[in-house]
Amino acid sequence: MAAVSLRLGDLVKWAAMLPAILFPPFTLQIVNPPKDLKKPRGKKCFFVKFFGTEDHAWIKVEQLKPYHAHKEEMIKINKGKRFQQAVDAVEEFLRRAKGKDQTSSHNSADDKNRRNSSEERSRPNSGDEKRKLSLSEGKVKKNMGEGKKRVSSGSSERGSKSPLKRAQEQSPRKRGRPPKDEKDLTIPESSTVKGMMAGPMATFKWQPTASEPVKDADPHFHHFLLSQTEKPAVCYQAITKKLKICEEETGSTSIQAADSTAVNGSITPTDKKIGFLGLGLMGSGIVSNLLKMGHTVTVWNRTAEKCDLFIQEGARLGRTPAEVVSTCDITFACVSDPKAAKDLVLGPSGVLQGIRPGKCYVDMSTVDADTVTELAQVIVSRGGRFLEAPVSGNQQLSNDGMLVILAAGDRGLYEDCSSCFQAMGKTSFFLGEVGNAAKMMLIVNMVQGSFMATIAEGLTLAQVTGQSQQTLLDILNQGQLASIFLDQKCQNILQGNFKPDFYLKYIQKDLRLAIALGDAVNHPTPMAAAANEVYKRAKALDQSDNDMSAVYRAYIH
Repeated sequence: MAAVSLRLGDLVKWAAMLPAILFPPFTLQIVNPPKDLKKPRGKKCFFVKFFGTEDHAWIKVEQLKPYHAHKEEMIKINKGKRFQQAVDAVEEFLRRAKGKDQTSSHNSADDKNRRNSSEERSRPNSGDEKRKLSLSEGKVKKNMGEGKKRVSSGSSERGSKSPLKRAQEQSPRKRGRPPKDEKDLTIPESSTVKGMMAGPMATFKWQPTASEPVKDADPHFHHFLLSQTEKPAVCYQAITKKLKICEEETGSTSIQAADSTAVNGSITPTDKKIGFLGLGLMGSGIVSNLLKMGHTVTVWNRTAEKCDLFIQEGARLGRTPAEVVSTCDITFACVSDPKAAKDLVLGPSGVLQGIRPGKCYVDMSTVDADTVTELAQVIVSRGGRFLEAPVSGNQQLSNDGMLVILAAGDRGLYEDCSSCFQAMGKTSFFLGEVGNAAKMMLIVNMVQGSFMATIAEGLTLAQVTGQSQQTLLDILNQGQLASIFLDQKCQNILQGNFKPDFYLKYIQKDLRLAIALGDAVNHPTPMAAAANEVYKRAKALDQSDNDMSAVYRAYIH
């Protein structure tokens, strides 16, 4: 198959080398990467923007194909809502580009008419010398005018076509062959980009500004793939080699990665040896993605049989937590509650016995700030490095590599974990000193748990007042509360399927810890307290090991 020449601004399609049902083809535009963003080693890649999500990533060139040549094929195969959103975004982009090009062509014609009128008025009109001069100038102008007319005609003809079509019609000889040395590869600019530079896209800036120097980028926010802010005049924030992102005026920012493991497949795994302790609902998905992305992983679980599947996938087996820590550079742990987290570190053959100077420990459990601070102190006292990194999500998001990671503690260790966090999550936040991530995680889960209890309360109230629960769900899905979480949990209730995606006993634990956090600073949490009582009743009805949506049963018994 002949190689396809791709350039800056080209629209392309991309499909990961994974089942299409999981990762449908994406529509992308080739854009210039930030100046300080290092290109991945290995095969030739292009830096692309994802239509529909406004995310960015490096993609191998052999996985990219021209958009228009494969548009119908993509639409025929993919019927998903997210894919249709991407197609809509592409078509809107093309409409805007065509509109700007036509406006530019119209303005150019108006300018030419004004210039011709001005020239007519300024010509001499009396005297022999003036007439001779006029005739002489007339000949020159005629010749020049014919030349201008030919050029203008060509310009007008080009202007009537869309920028993308002009880019497709350009001769390959003008494009040239890309240089063999790709280390400093500068992608040639296509007419699509030139056509858009007259509009809002002209405000794209990758360089630092005087008011926002790179060195002052807020340390609370860090990311691995860039997210484009959706504003009338789009402007990329200044970034550093570590891809920090500046804090927005709101005091927070959303940092996204492009659709999960599919994009993370292009990452370079760390050469450090990774250990993982705890293979529950969350830990199992995390380890699976670490292995898929090429990391060297040693696993341990209290119930050893759970390790077997991962051994078959290429993981190594650790006999004790201490052995895993002593043989690995960075060891992650994800267990159920504060007691389990402490026992794992301080118990017999625990983590602490394997810690020596330079060893790294990352606790991903959702616990209280006092517990994580105590663990950090004992790890550091032995010369180890500590990072807390609880995760927001559920079993499905863990399996998909789409978790949200909240980290705090050793900033250097956070950066050393970058390829691991990319493999397991879509977003990573660094929140400063130890304890901050634990507090934030409890607040997030407090909101989620309270919302789930309210959903269950609404569905039962609809039932007892003679209203259709399905209709209530349909109405909610069309309003401002619409979300994947809402739809999935309501479907669980309507179908009576409470297979755990997030254990009810753990959300109740998080509510209890969040209430205690409020008590410690004398802050009222009455909504969380009310929700906590409902979950406690559900636990009394033997719903602890069901999904959190089983809180519904507390209202019908």
